[in-house]
Amino acid sequence: MAETQSNEVDRNLALRQQLSAGFDLLRQDRVADATQLSDRLLASHPGHAEVLFLASEARLAAEDPESALAFISAALAAAPDQLALFVKKAENLIMLRRRTEARETAAAAIQLAGDDGHSLWEIGKIYSKCDDPTQARPIYAKARASIGNHPALLYDLAVAQFHSGDSAAAAATLETLLTLAPKVGHALYLRSTLGRQTEASNHVDDLRARLASGFPNATARAGCLYALAKELEDLGQADAAFSALTEGAVLKRQSFNYDVAAECAAIDAVRTTYSAAVMQTAAVGDDEAGAIFIVGMPRTGTTLVERMLSRHSEVKSAGELLDFGQALASAARKCQLAATEKSLVEASLDIDFAALGHDYLVGARQAAPPCRMFIDKMPINFIYCGLIKKALPKARILHLVRDPMDCAYAIYKTLFGQAYLYSYDLSELAAYYRSYHQLMQHWHAVMPGAILDVHYEDLVADTEVQARRILDWCGLDWQAAVLNPADNAAPSTTASAAQVREPIHTGSVHKWRQYAAGLAPLRARLVAAGILKAQAE
Repeated sequence: MAETQSNEVDRNLALRQQLSAGFDLLRQDRVADATQLSDRLLASHPGHAEVLFLASEARLAAEDPESALAFISAALAAAPDQLALFVKKAENLIMLRRRTEARETAAAAIQLAGDDGHSLWEIGKIYSKCDDPTQARPIYAKARASIGNHPALLYDLAVAQFHSGDSAAAAATLETLLTLAPKVGHALYLRSTLGRQTEASNHVDDLRARLASGFPNATARAGCLYALAKELEDLGQADAAFSALTEGAVLKRQSFNYDVAAECAAIDAVRTTYSAAVMQTAAVGDDEAGAIFIVGMPRTGTTLVERMLSRHSEVKSAGELLDFGQALASAARKCQLAATEKSLVEASLDIDFAALGHDYLVGARQAAPPCRMFIDKMPINFIYCGLIKKALPKARILHLVRDPMDCAYAIYKTLFGQAYLYSYDLSELAAYYRSYHQLMQHWHAVMPGAILDVHYEDLVADTEVQARRILDWCGLDWQAAVLNPADNAAPSTTASAAQVREPIHTGSVHKWRQYAAGLAPLRARLVAAGILKAQAE
């Protein structure tokens, strides 16, 4: 008996060591070795939850989320009381754009979590990743009641409150956070963006005092500088605002590696690959007519049009979805396996576009409430306009256009986090804008009449005329509610989450002119690219 127990202990210890080795291999990015080890362990320990978990993580690292989901589901079946497995499964489902199942998995986890604050926090993140701050908010609040005022949790809660439209609650949460952790740059920036600052109510002195006392790293200092720039702009102090913005942008740009030439080359490759001849070749796409894509550069009014359209009784917004690009890349990689000499863009020519359209719709429909038509407001889908029309011939595409200088300044002054990495350097911003501009000219040339340009300046100056034009394009009847997007109670998770609560106004038109001197290098590049005329506008 004692020998049997000793052997069991030895076997368990050996298994633990092998599992530890497997996760070490993944941390070292030795994915193939980790996969082979997990396969050996599966053969000797079938049905073991931790082995199944290792196998799932290895498949995720190998970019095989379908297999990863199968393994994590099996692990959860073997250990149904492990909350971490629920969270992992939900994250995997989100990766596969299966949002309904992700929410169901998160709901089941809530029942198991009880008052476990850290588990509740992770479950709240699942709803945030589903762009559902209304559901995330009370879960974060319950987590806070359990574990107290953890700064990162407070930030997640404040974001959910802000995106749900409760700026006052977000402000209170951020004040608690910044008392505990006064040098959290992204929290300082969020606080400043909750609303328009005034002479009577602002944080300028507070931000300057924090800057003077130092920050632990350049990224945190950049967040504070962006916050200061935003507040100074609100107060009409243009020169001081641009000075703070420039310093913040330099620090932010230094914090990551980025190759704008490579990104522009990828955009240009789409333009050359999807030539006029290719676009004239018929493709049989999915027949559904319910998708409305709102595309363009960021900060061009895409959120405004989304909020207007989603006031219509037959339209709901799915938010900013990465789905089309993800579904496209997945399909193209499969085609590339049979033609390894082709680039991913070239391999995409061999895609079954009907299947791509169907795959996209399955996930996108789960991101919006049931409705006749839904909005996908991911600006960078401008890259895929031609492919969207092949996959979904009846989809509507709205392209938001804004004065290039106003557009560029609005992008430059926004702290996006992990998105739009070209936005922190004026020369890189100009290079990206050039590729965007050329690609949109191309789509219009090879698909005449397939895309409706909506000019931001016209939209804010004569809203009803433009609203009727947009509704006609989308095949929707007139409803006056679309003229009042500020009354839209739906959450907004975009960089314009504060502005969308305001009535439509023209205050942002030609705002770049207040910063003309600082933006002169960017303007010169746009003139050289033929996007702007040389004379002053």
